[in-house]
Amino acid sequence: MKICLIGLGYVGLPLAAEFGKRYETIGFDINQKRIDELKSGFDRTLELTSEQLKAANKLSFSADVEAIKSASVYIVTVPTPIDSHKNPDLTPLIKASETVGRALSKGDIVVYESTVYPGCTEEECVPILEKFSGLRFNQDFYCGYSPERINPGDKEHTVSKIRKITSGSTPEIADKIDDLYKSVIVAGTFKASSIKVAEAAKVIENSQRDINIAFINELALIFGRLGIDTTEVLEAAGTKWNFLPFRPGLVGGHCIGVDPYYLTYKAESVGYHPQVILSGRRINDGMGAYVAAQTIKALIKKGSSVRGARALILGITFKENCPDIRNSRVIDIVRELEEFGVSVSAFDPWADIDEVKREYGDLNISKTLPSEKFDALVVAVAHKEFKEIDPRSLVKPDGAIYDVKGLYDRAQVDGRL
Repeated sequence: MKICLIGLGYVGLPLAAEFGKRYETIGFDINQKRIDELKSGFDRTLELTSEQLKAANKLSFSADVEAIKSASVYIVTVPTPIDSHKNPDLTPLIKASETVGRALSKGDIVVYESTVYPGCTEEECVPILEKFSGLRFNQDFYCGYSPERINPGDKEHTVSKIRKITSGSTPEIADKIDDLYKSVIVAGTFKASSIKVAEAAKVIENSQRDINIAFINELALIFGRLGIDTTEVLEAAGTKWNFLPFRPGLVGGHCIGVDPYYLTYKAESVGYHPQVILSGRRINDGMGAYVAAQTIKALIKKGSSVRGARALILGITFKENCPDIRNSRVIDIVRELEEFGVSVSAFDPWADIDEVKREYGDLNISKTLPSEKFDALVVAVAHKEFKEIDPRSLVKPDGAIYDVKGLYDRAQVDGRL
């Protein structure tokens, strides 16, 4: 058996490394720079160390389509983003399916891990595989779906330690796919009854979390008007054994801030307009603007002029201790402050500066802490490095501090979610 991983990002690379310890595995990515870095033992996502890459001694890397034609199992782990209208953007998935279709041979299996809406694998991907391979589905080749559950930056819940959902296009193929994942996933597997069930299970995982965070964010909006500290309320409520420990904040990243739109898109295509899911999305999408407004209010209360004020944002990645900037909602705070006439700088020791500027434009961002004092400070991400910083040392004597993450004591800041 030879396995090919299509897409070597936060999801594909760790999985390729696990398979590469046991099976001949090739990691394929269209980004030649990424391939070159991995061949040299460097993973820019920081998910794997050079030692972990070396341990996968049966793993090779290539950006050449010809190199993957000898595989018998293809696992697709490309991004599934949304477009500017918040509709699913299947472009990476379609392109990956075209690539696999050109390489398919009789008897091959294609497993998708990218988060999609129920039915996407069989309705969108399979026809592309048939078109570009000239083969027939469930006669000449087979498919499966095993949703990714990677948590970027999490060194405890790594790929082999997270139970895996599996599924296949026939009962026999479902068994084969399940056995394949069982051989590398220490936490075990759960074989779903169909591909659609597995797709639905994945998309509701993050939708559920999104709704829970939206509820806490709405509480923060209410408590802010009541003059109550949300963190203190949650700490008190958390003393009950079955209270869910969610915290308010910005909801970005490649999953939680995106996946619900895949589910709502499919729901609306069959005539149902989701209410709870979209309501939660509206709340979470508005939190960046709320944080900016609260920062401006804090500035005004301090007697500072808003127009021409200088603000420093701590953190630009979508979560702590991770270089992933995909769909980071910190940018919403930046843009909103700029609308008020505030000059914004950012400090993030984890983010790749060039990647940030490609994604979000000419943002004034540094990997080193600025020496000057600012009129306002927004603590947007809870990187471990920030815990050692005295926030008051970064602002002028009358500077305003807004703590999104509750990283500092209440007495040190002027406001927090």
